[in-house]
Amino acid sequence: MIKIPGRLTVRTIHGRNGPFNVGLLAASIGEFVIKDPQLNQFSEGVFEGEFLLIEIRPASYFAGGRLVVEVRAKVGEMLLTEDGMLVTQHGPRFDSAEVDPLEEEASPAPPVPPAPSTPVPGEPTAPPVPSSQGEAGVAPGPQAPEAHAAGQETHPDAELFGLLWPLGQSVKLDPTVDRALFRRQVSRLKELGYRFQAPTQTWQAAA
Repeated sequence: MIKIPGRLTVRTIHGRNGPFNVGLLAASIGEFVIKDPQLNQFSEGVFEGEFLLIEIRPASYFAGGRLVVEVRAKVGEMLLTEDGMLVTQHGPRFDSAEVDPLEEEASPAPPVPPAPSTPVPGEPTAPPVPSSQGEAGVAPGPQAPEAHAAGQETHPDAELFGLLWPLGQSVKLDPTVDRALFRRQVSRLKELGYRFQAPTQTWQAAA
């Protein structure tokens, strides 16, 4: 891990799963593509400060019939000096065919082989498990969670924000949660009137 000063340019790309942000970090040791979930909190702009680089690695993806190879950096802590400046036309250029990180992370689960429907000749078969229904002296099983929670409605925002609920005047999201969940949290905070403060990476409720 190294901490270096640099300039982060954030752009918003509109993909099939909705808008997402990508960044380009320019530092003394080179330029790196940033696709961390925490960028989805930012507005488009240029942000200066110090960046803690956890990992630097090559990455590639297919876009528009092309193989794109880039050097990515995983960023931890960001100590920004200001809220950011607007991106000018002369700023870094981004590929409009950027692949959504959600699609990159999605990988199909390996198929589970089906259990044999008939016993294989020559192999011992397990005796059938007796059913507890209708037998005398057998106590009923524990109540199902759905039945136990019947009639108790959970606030949708409580499920969305988890331990952060109820939301206070200042909210700091955890970017290590699932990327899709993090995007929904960011979208909901905007709907509730919260505004993102880049220097502290916190959301502040409207006065």
